[in-house]
Amino acid sequence: MRPGAVNRSVPEPGQVGRKVRLREVGLRDRRVLMGFDRDMAREATPLIGGGHRHWASHRSGSAGDDIHFGIETVRGRMLVGSVCTIGADPATGLFGYGIGIAPRHQRCGYATDAITVLLSHMFEQRGFRKCEVSVYGGNLASLSLHGGLGFREEGRLRDTEVVRGEIKYLVRMGITAEEFATRRPDDLGDPGGRGLHRRPRRGKHWRAPAAVSG
Repeated sequence: MRPGAVNRSVPEPGQVGRKVRLREVGLRDRRVLMGFDRDMAREATPLIGGGHRHWASHRSGSAGDDIHFGIETVRGRMLVGSVCTIGADPATGLFGYGIGIAPRHQRCGYATDAITVLLSHMFEQRGFRKCEVSVYGGNLASLSLHGGLGFREEGRLRDTEVVRGEIKYLVRMGITAEEFATRRPDDLGDPGGRGLHRRPRRGKHWRAPAAVSG
């Protein structure tokens, strides 16, 4: 395989969801992802989870036990973003994550699906015990997204960053492997249960930002 080329072979079942698959990130992907980064900065896209640390990761590459996946649509194999673990510690079984979806690919359910696939991979294939994320308290869409995935609020921390004269606070949320197992979609990773790759009908569209960095 040529340097920088991407292995597009079929991934393990745990890395395929209803709408997206997680795959290796190649050098060409990094250029695309940095373009997404610029688009998100121009549009002031809201953050999801550890999104404020996500784009730094795809510039420098994963470190330690952290991993970085490209998010690719099941149909069409189109790169729409990426997701990375943050602070993955096999000794404690804890990890966090950051996820970024390009603005033009948001509100299609990609973030929710990618997070679900990542949790499945970390809990069921790598044996981690708990995922923890921090969400800005004013980001109601992200709080709703994580609540829908089964995350529970565990505390609130005052953030030192001041934005437009206002001190923000972070909501710490977490989900354990056991809690995830009770909510895991039955067709996750089943090519026969991917569902249609389309936007939900008006009125039933989950308006959560699919970028993090979403």
